[in-house]
Amino acid sequence: MRIALLVPAPDYPEAWGWAYDVEANALKSAGAEVEPVSWTEADDLSGFDLVLPLVAWGYHLDYDRWLAFLDRMEQAGVPLLNPPSLLRWNGDKAYLAELGDAGVPTVPTLAVESCGDADLDQARRLFGSEWLVIKPPISASATGTHRIGANDDLPADSRGKPMIVQPLIEEIARTGEFSLMLFDGEFSHAVVKRPKSGDFRVQPHLGGVTLPSPAPPGAIELAKQALAAAPAKATYARVDIVPDDEGTLRIMELELIEPALFLDHAADGGAAFVRSILSAVRTATA
Repeated sequence: MRIALLVPAPDYPEAWGWAYDVEANALKSAGAEVEPVSWTEADDLSGFDLVLPLVAWGYHLDYDRWLAFLDRMEQAGVPLLNPPSLLRWNGDKAYLAELGDAGVPTVPTLAVESCGDADLDQARRLFGSEWLVIKPPISASATGTHRIGANDDLPADSRGKPMIVQPLIEEIARTGEFSLMLFDGEFSHAVVKRPKSGDFRVQPHLGGVTLPSPAPPGAIELAKQALAAAPAKATYARVDIVPDDEGTLRIMELELIEPALFLDHAADGGAAFVRSILSAVRTATA
């Protein structure tokens, strides 16, 4: 079986090889042939049994090109996993408001088309919170994410642009953010990500730390509920969950495109991940 593992553009500035190696080596150990293919240069992928966008970093930097790539793959009938409809839906964080409307406990989210001071005032009234977090709806690695207090000015890189606005969840600083990995809808393992002192962002390049952790009580059921509300089945998924300031678990994000899956923290060494991908290959080639 021949698998294309999508990787960043040749000029992408961050080191990505380690992420490719973790997932590719797990699949290779099961007998799969895995090749890195830059998503920005992927024209004809018809020779592959499956295409995985697991290291398609930078898609948010050229989003129109990414959407065009998904369209091409879909029109050509290339077996892409997760499926294009799910990748399109998950690329814009406004899906969080959709999940909330569907009754999934989610960090409250207000999506605005041209962010301004009136939107922040509306969000404070809506959420009952003086402190807000704003971020671009299409982003990764906390790029463009800001914490805004009652007397803070709206950052220049956010003004007049599409943004999502959420209340600041102060519990993140104490408890952290839990990431649950699910393959074919079944829970595999979890980690907890904690920000450095004084921050609210958990990403490692911003000083955050990631540790193995059991899933909090109720988190697996919440993760499955959120995935069931998505428009298509996710073969692989990372579900980020936080306890709010009252202790209620809420969906922070669904990572269904190119998530870190923390296979090194999986008790089975990533066996569930490999089984789900190889099962998808067999289905695609049947």
